[in-house]
Amino acid sequence: MSRSNRERTEQTRRALIDAGRGLFVEKGYAETATPDIVAAAGVTRGALYHHFEDKKALFQAVIASEAQAVAKSIEASSAPGDGPGAALIAGASAYFAAMAQPGRTRLLLMEAPAVLGRPAVAALDGEHAEASLREGLSALLPEAGGLLGPLTTLLSAAFDRAAIAIEAGGERRDYEKAIAALVDGLADHLGR
Repeated sequence: MSRSNRERTEQTRRALIDAGRGLFVEKGYAETATPDIVAAAGVTRGALYHHFEDKKALFQAVIASEAQAVAKSIEASSAPGDGPGAALIAGASAYFAAMAQPGRTRLLLMEAPAVLGRPAVAALDGEHAEASLREGLSALLPEAGGLLGPLTTLLSAAFDRAAIAIEAGGERRDYEKAIAALVDGLADHLGR
């Protein structure tokens, strides 16, 4: 039974994204050449340019895939029955676990802002992990009003810095406790 064109297209696209991810993690964006990507993916250069305008477009697809994976991990951890505070803490733990995937911190927090620019990365994060954080904060802090946006941005930055510190050898448990203290402090300050 032959595969459909759609299956072949998706398989080729996935092979390019996977090969690109591996090389971007290993060498960094700047040092990764398109001939290396097509060789690793086992496809032609024409196939690369059929699916992606250029290396940057492939990189953007890799980053989108990584951001989606992190968001799925966070969403899968949600336990709304335990209350919004517990759901936020569970989401924090899931975020740190998802960011422990080899190369993910480098890709999402170091390479992506340098290659795609902060506004593009912020927009992507706003659709994924930061969207989950905003929803959790909204449930925990219904009185936050106009502070919800700034609080989401600040906590998101704290999560990212913690992920970088953990990647560098910091103790994940300590950062989870610190995030829990921040969340508890916000809840106490803004009213439960």
